[in-house]
Parts: sequence; structure tokens; C-alpha cells
Amino acid sequence: MSIDEILAVAPTLAQLTAGTCRVWHVQLPPGLPLINANRRIHHMQRAKLTKVLRREGRKAVERARVPALERAHIFGIFCPEDNGHRDVGNWYPSFKGFVDGVVDAGVLPDDDDTHLIGPDMRRGPVVPGGQLRLLIVQLPDLTPGPAPAGPGPHPIALPSGGRHG
Repeated sequence: MSIDEILAVAPTLAQLTAGTCRVWHVQLPPGLPLINANRRIHHMQRAKLTKVLRREGRKAVERARVPALERAHIFGIFCPEDNGHRDVGNWYPSFKGFVDGVVDAGVLPDDDDTHLIGPDMRRGPVVPGGQLRLLIVQLPDLTPGPAPAGPGPHPIALPSGGRHG
């Protein structure tokens, strides 16, 4: 996948990297069976497919030599087998298995919201058999301390205790 193709499916990548973040492109072998959220399959079959995606994700990340990171933004790129209509969000269960493999490989300590943004799913180019790809963008480590003053995005302060509705 060329940089132009990556930027076409992940338009915010240029803003994220701005020459300061490292990026890795990781892909599963084409033709793996995937899990679509709209298909109702038996939980044992889902577990079996998730196990394969997780194992293959770990191997793919190790082949790409992605180092241990504290935080990352992951773009999940779904490459369909044809140009038919797709709702890329329906492939989230497959991406979840892939991301679990990233954690299993030791790239991220966990896939919770303190270590991971995403997977932010996009449609990629047609690939015979279909394929999942990840674009892993290293993010700066979070440092504890007060929120910065001045203009710009700031964390949202949530009320403590009580009921929230």
C-alpha cells in the first residue's frame, strides 16, 4: 500500500504524524475468514474465528517488527474482495481480534482507552480474497499533571460521585 493510498483511507494521518510520530503498516494474509457483526454465528464458531485472527495478528505484528509502545492510534483498513457496497463498521469484531493480537505481541500494554485510540476503520483497496490491515501510529506518552491553559482541546471534567444520566 503506497503512502497516497494510506492517506486516502486515513485522511487524518498527516495531521497525526506531522513528522513526529512513527507509523507501521501491518497486514493479515488475504483470504482469512472474517467476522461480520451482522451475521449471526454460533458463539463457538465466533470464538474459533477470533482465535485465528488474534494469532495471525500477533504473527503479522511480529513480522512487521513493531516495537513496544505506550500509546497508539490504530486505523483498521478493510480491503474487500470486490467493489460491492460494504459497511466497514460491521467488520469491527474482526478488527478486535486483530488488535488483541497486537496486545498479545507486547506492542501495547492493553487495548483500553488509555493506551489505544481506535481501531478507526476505513475502507481500503480491493484485494483478492479480502484482507484486514492496520496502520499503527505511535502517540506520545501521557504524563500526569494539570491540563494545559490556553486555547486548544482540553479533557472533559466529569462530575465525581452520584448518578449520571
